[in-house]
Amino acid sequence: MRIVSIHAHPDDAEILAGGTLTLLAEAGHEITIVTMTPGDGGSATLPPDEIAAVRREEARKSAAIIGAAYRCAEFRDMSIFNDDGSRRRVTEIVRWARPGIVLTASPADYHCDHEATSALVTDACFAASVPNYQVPGAVPPLPAIPHLYYMDSIGGTDRFGRIIEPDFVTDVSSTFETKRQMLASHSSQQEWLKEQHGIEDPLEAMERWTRDRGALVHINLGEGFRRYPGHPYPQTPLLEELLGAKAIIHSR
Repeated sequence: MRIVSIHAHPDDAEILAGGTLTLLAEAGHEITIVTMTPGDGGSATLPPDEIAAVRREEARKSAAIIGAAYRCAEFRDMSIFNDDGSRRRVTEIVRWARPGIVLTASPADYHCDHEATSALVTDACFAASVPNYQVPGAVPPLPAIPHLYYMDSIGGTDRFGRIIEPDFVTDVSSTFETKRQMLASHSSQQEWLKEQHGIEDPLEAMERWTRDRGALVHINLGEGFRRYPGHPYPQTPLLEELLGAKAIIHSR
């Protein structure tokens, strides 16, 4: 099955879903990782075009670790907006990827790019199967709306620190070291997170968040997901079925 992860910046998917994407790749599914921006704002020393080139290459290397493809939608940091042109651009990417499952950002998160990505991808999944909805490029519409799942927010909370409860948590204990390796590929981002976010050790922070999510369902390391419940999106538990025993339902 084709599965696409669409998040805002290089490293977001690795932080929030790297272990799950690794499990799916190991099971033989075709994975594509899409970032909305190339991380062009993520440096205090390099200009936008230079840091963007660095971070695109880091994203490609990270995706290649699990045999995934990588594509950048070429928005710019802090400039992702839920408007007509952006929706058509994201719809083109969903049609191009032709996924059965889409993983995307939480609707509530600390960063405006994350929240705008979530809204755009949600609407693009609907629009991807509408034949009369025109997009750039000669890509045919999908035969149906794909299954849509939201990843955790960063740290598992909204902007005000309120916990966002997942529907289920993936046990990523067996793939955590690969997740760490994928995130470590984003070496330029490590320095930016220290300087701008005050995170001294981003790999340690990722591990702490992954342990906290696992603790919700009494496992060591986990990643949380929610299936989008809106009409007329599919409601069968497809991702949970693909993950099998690794998907642990969270009883709120």
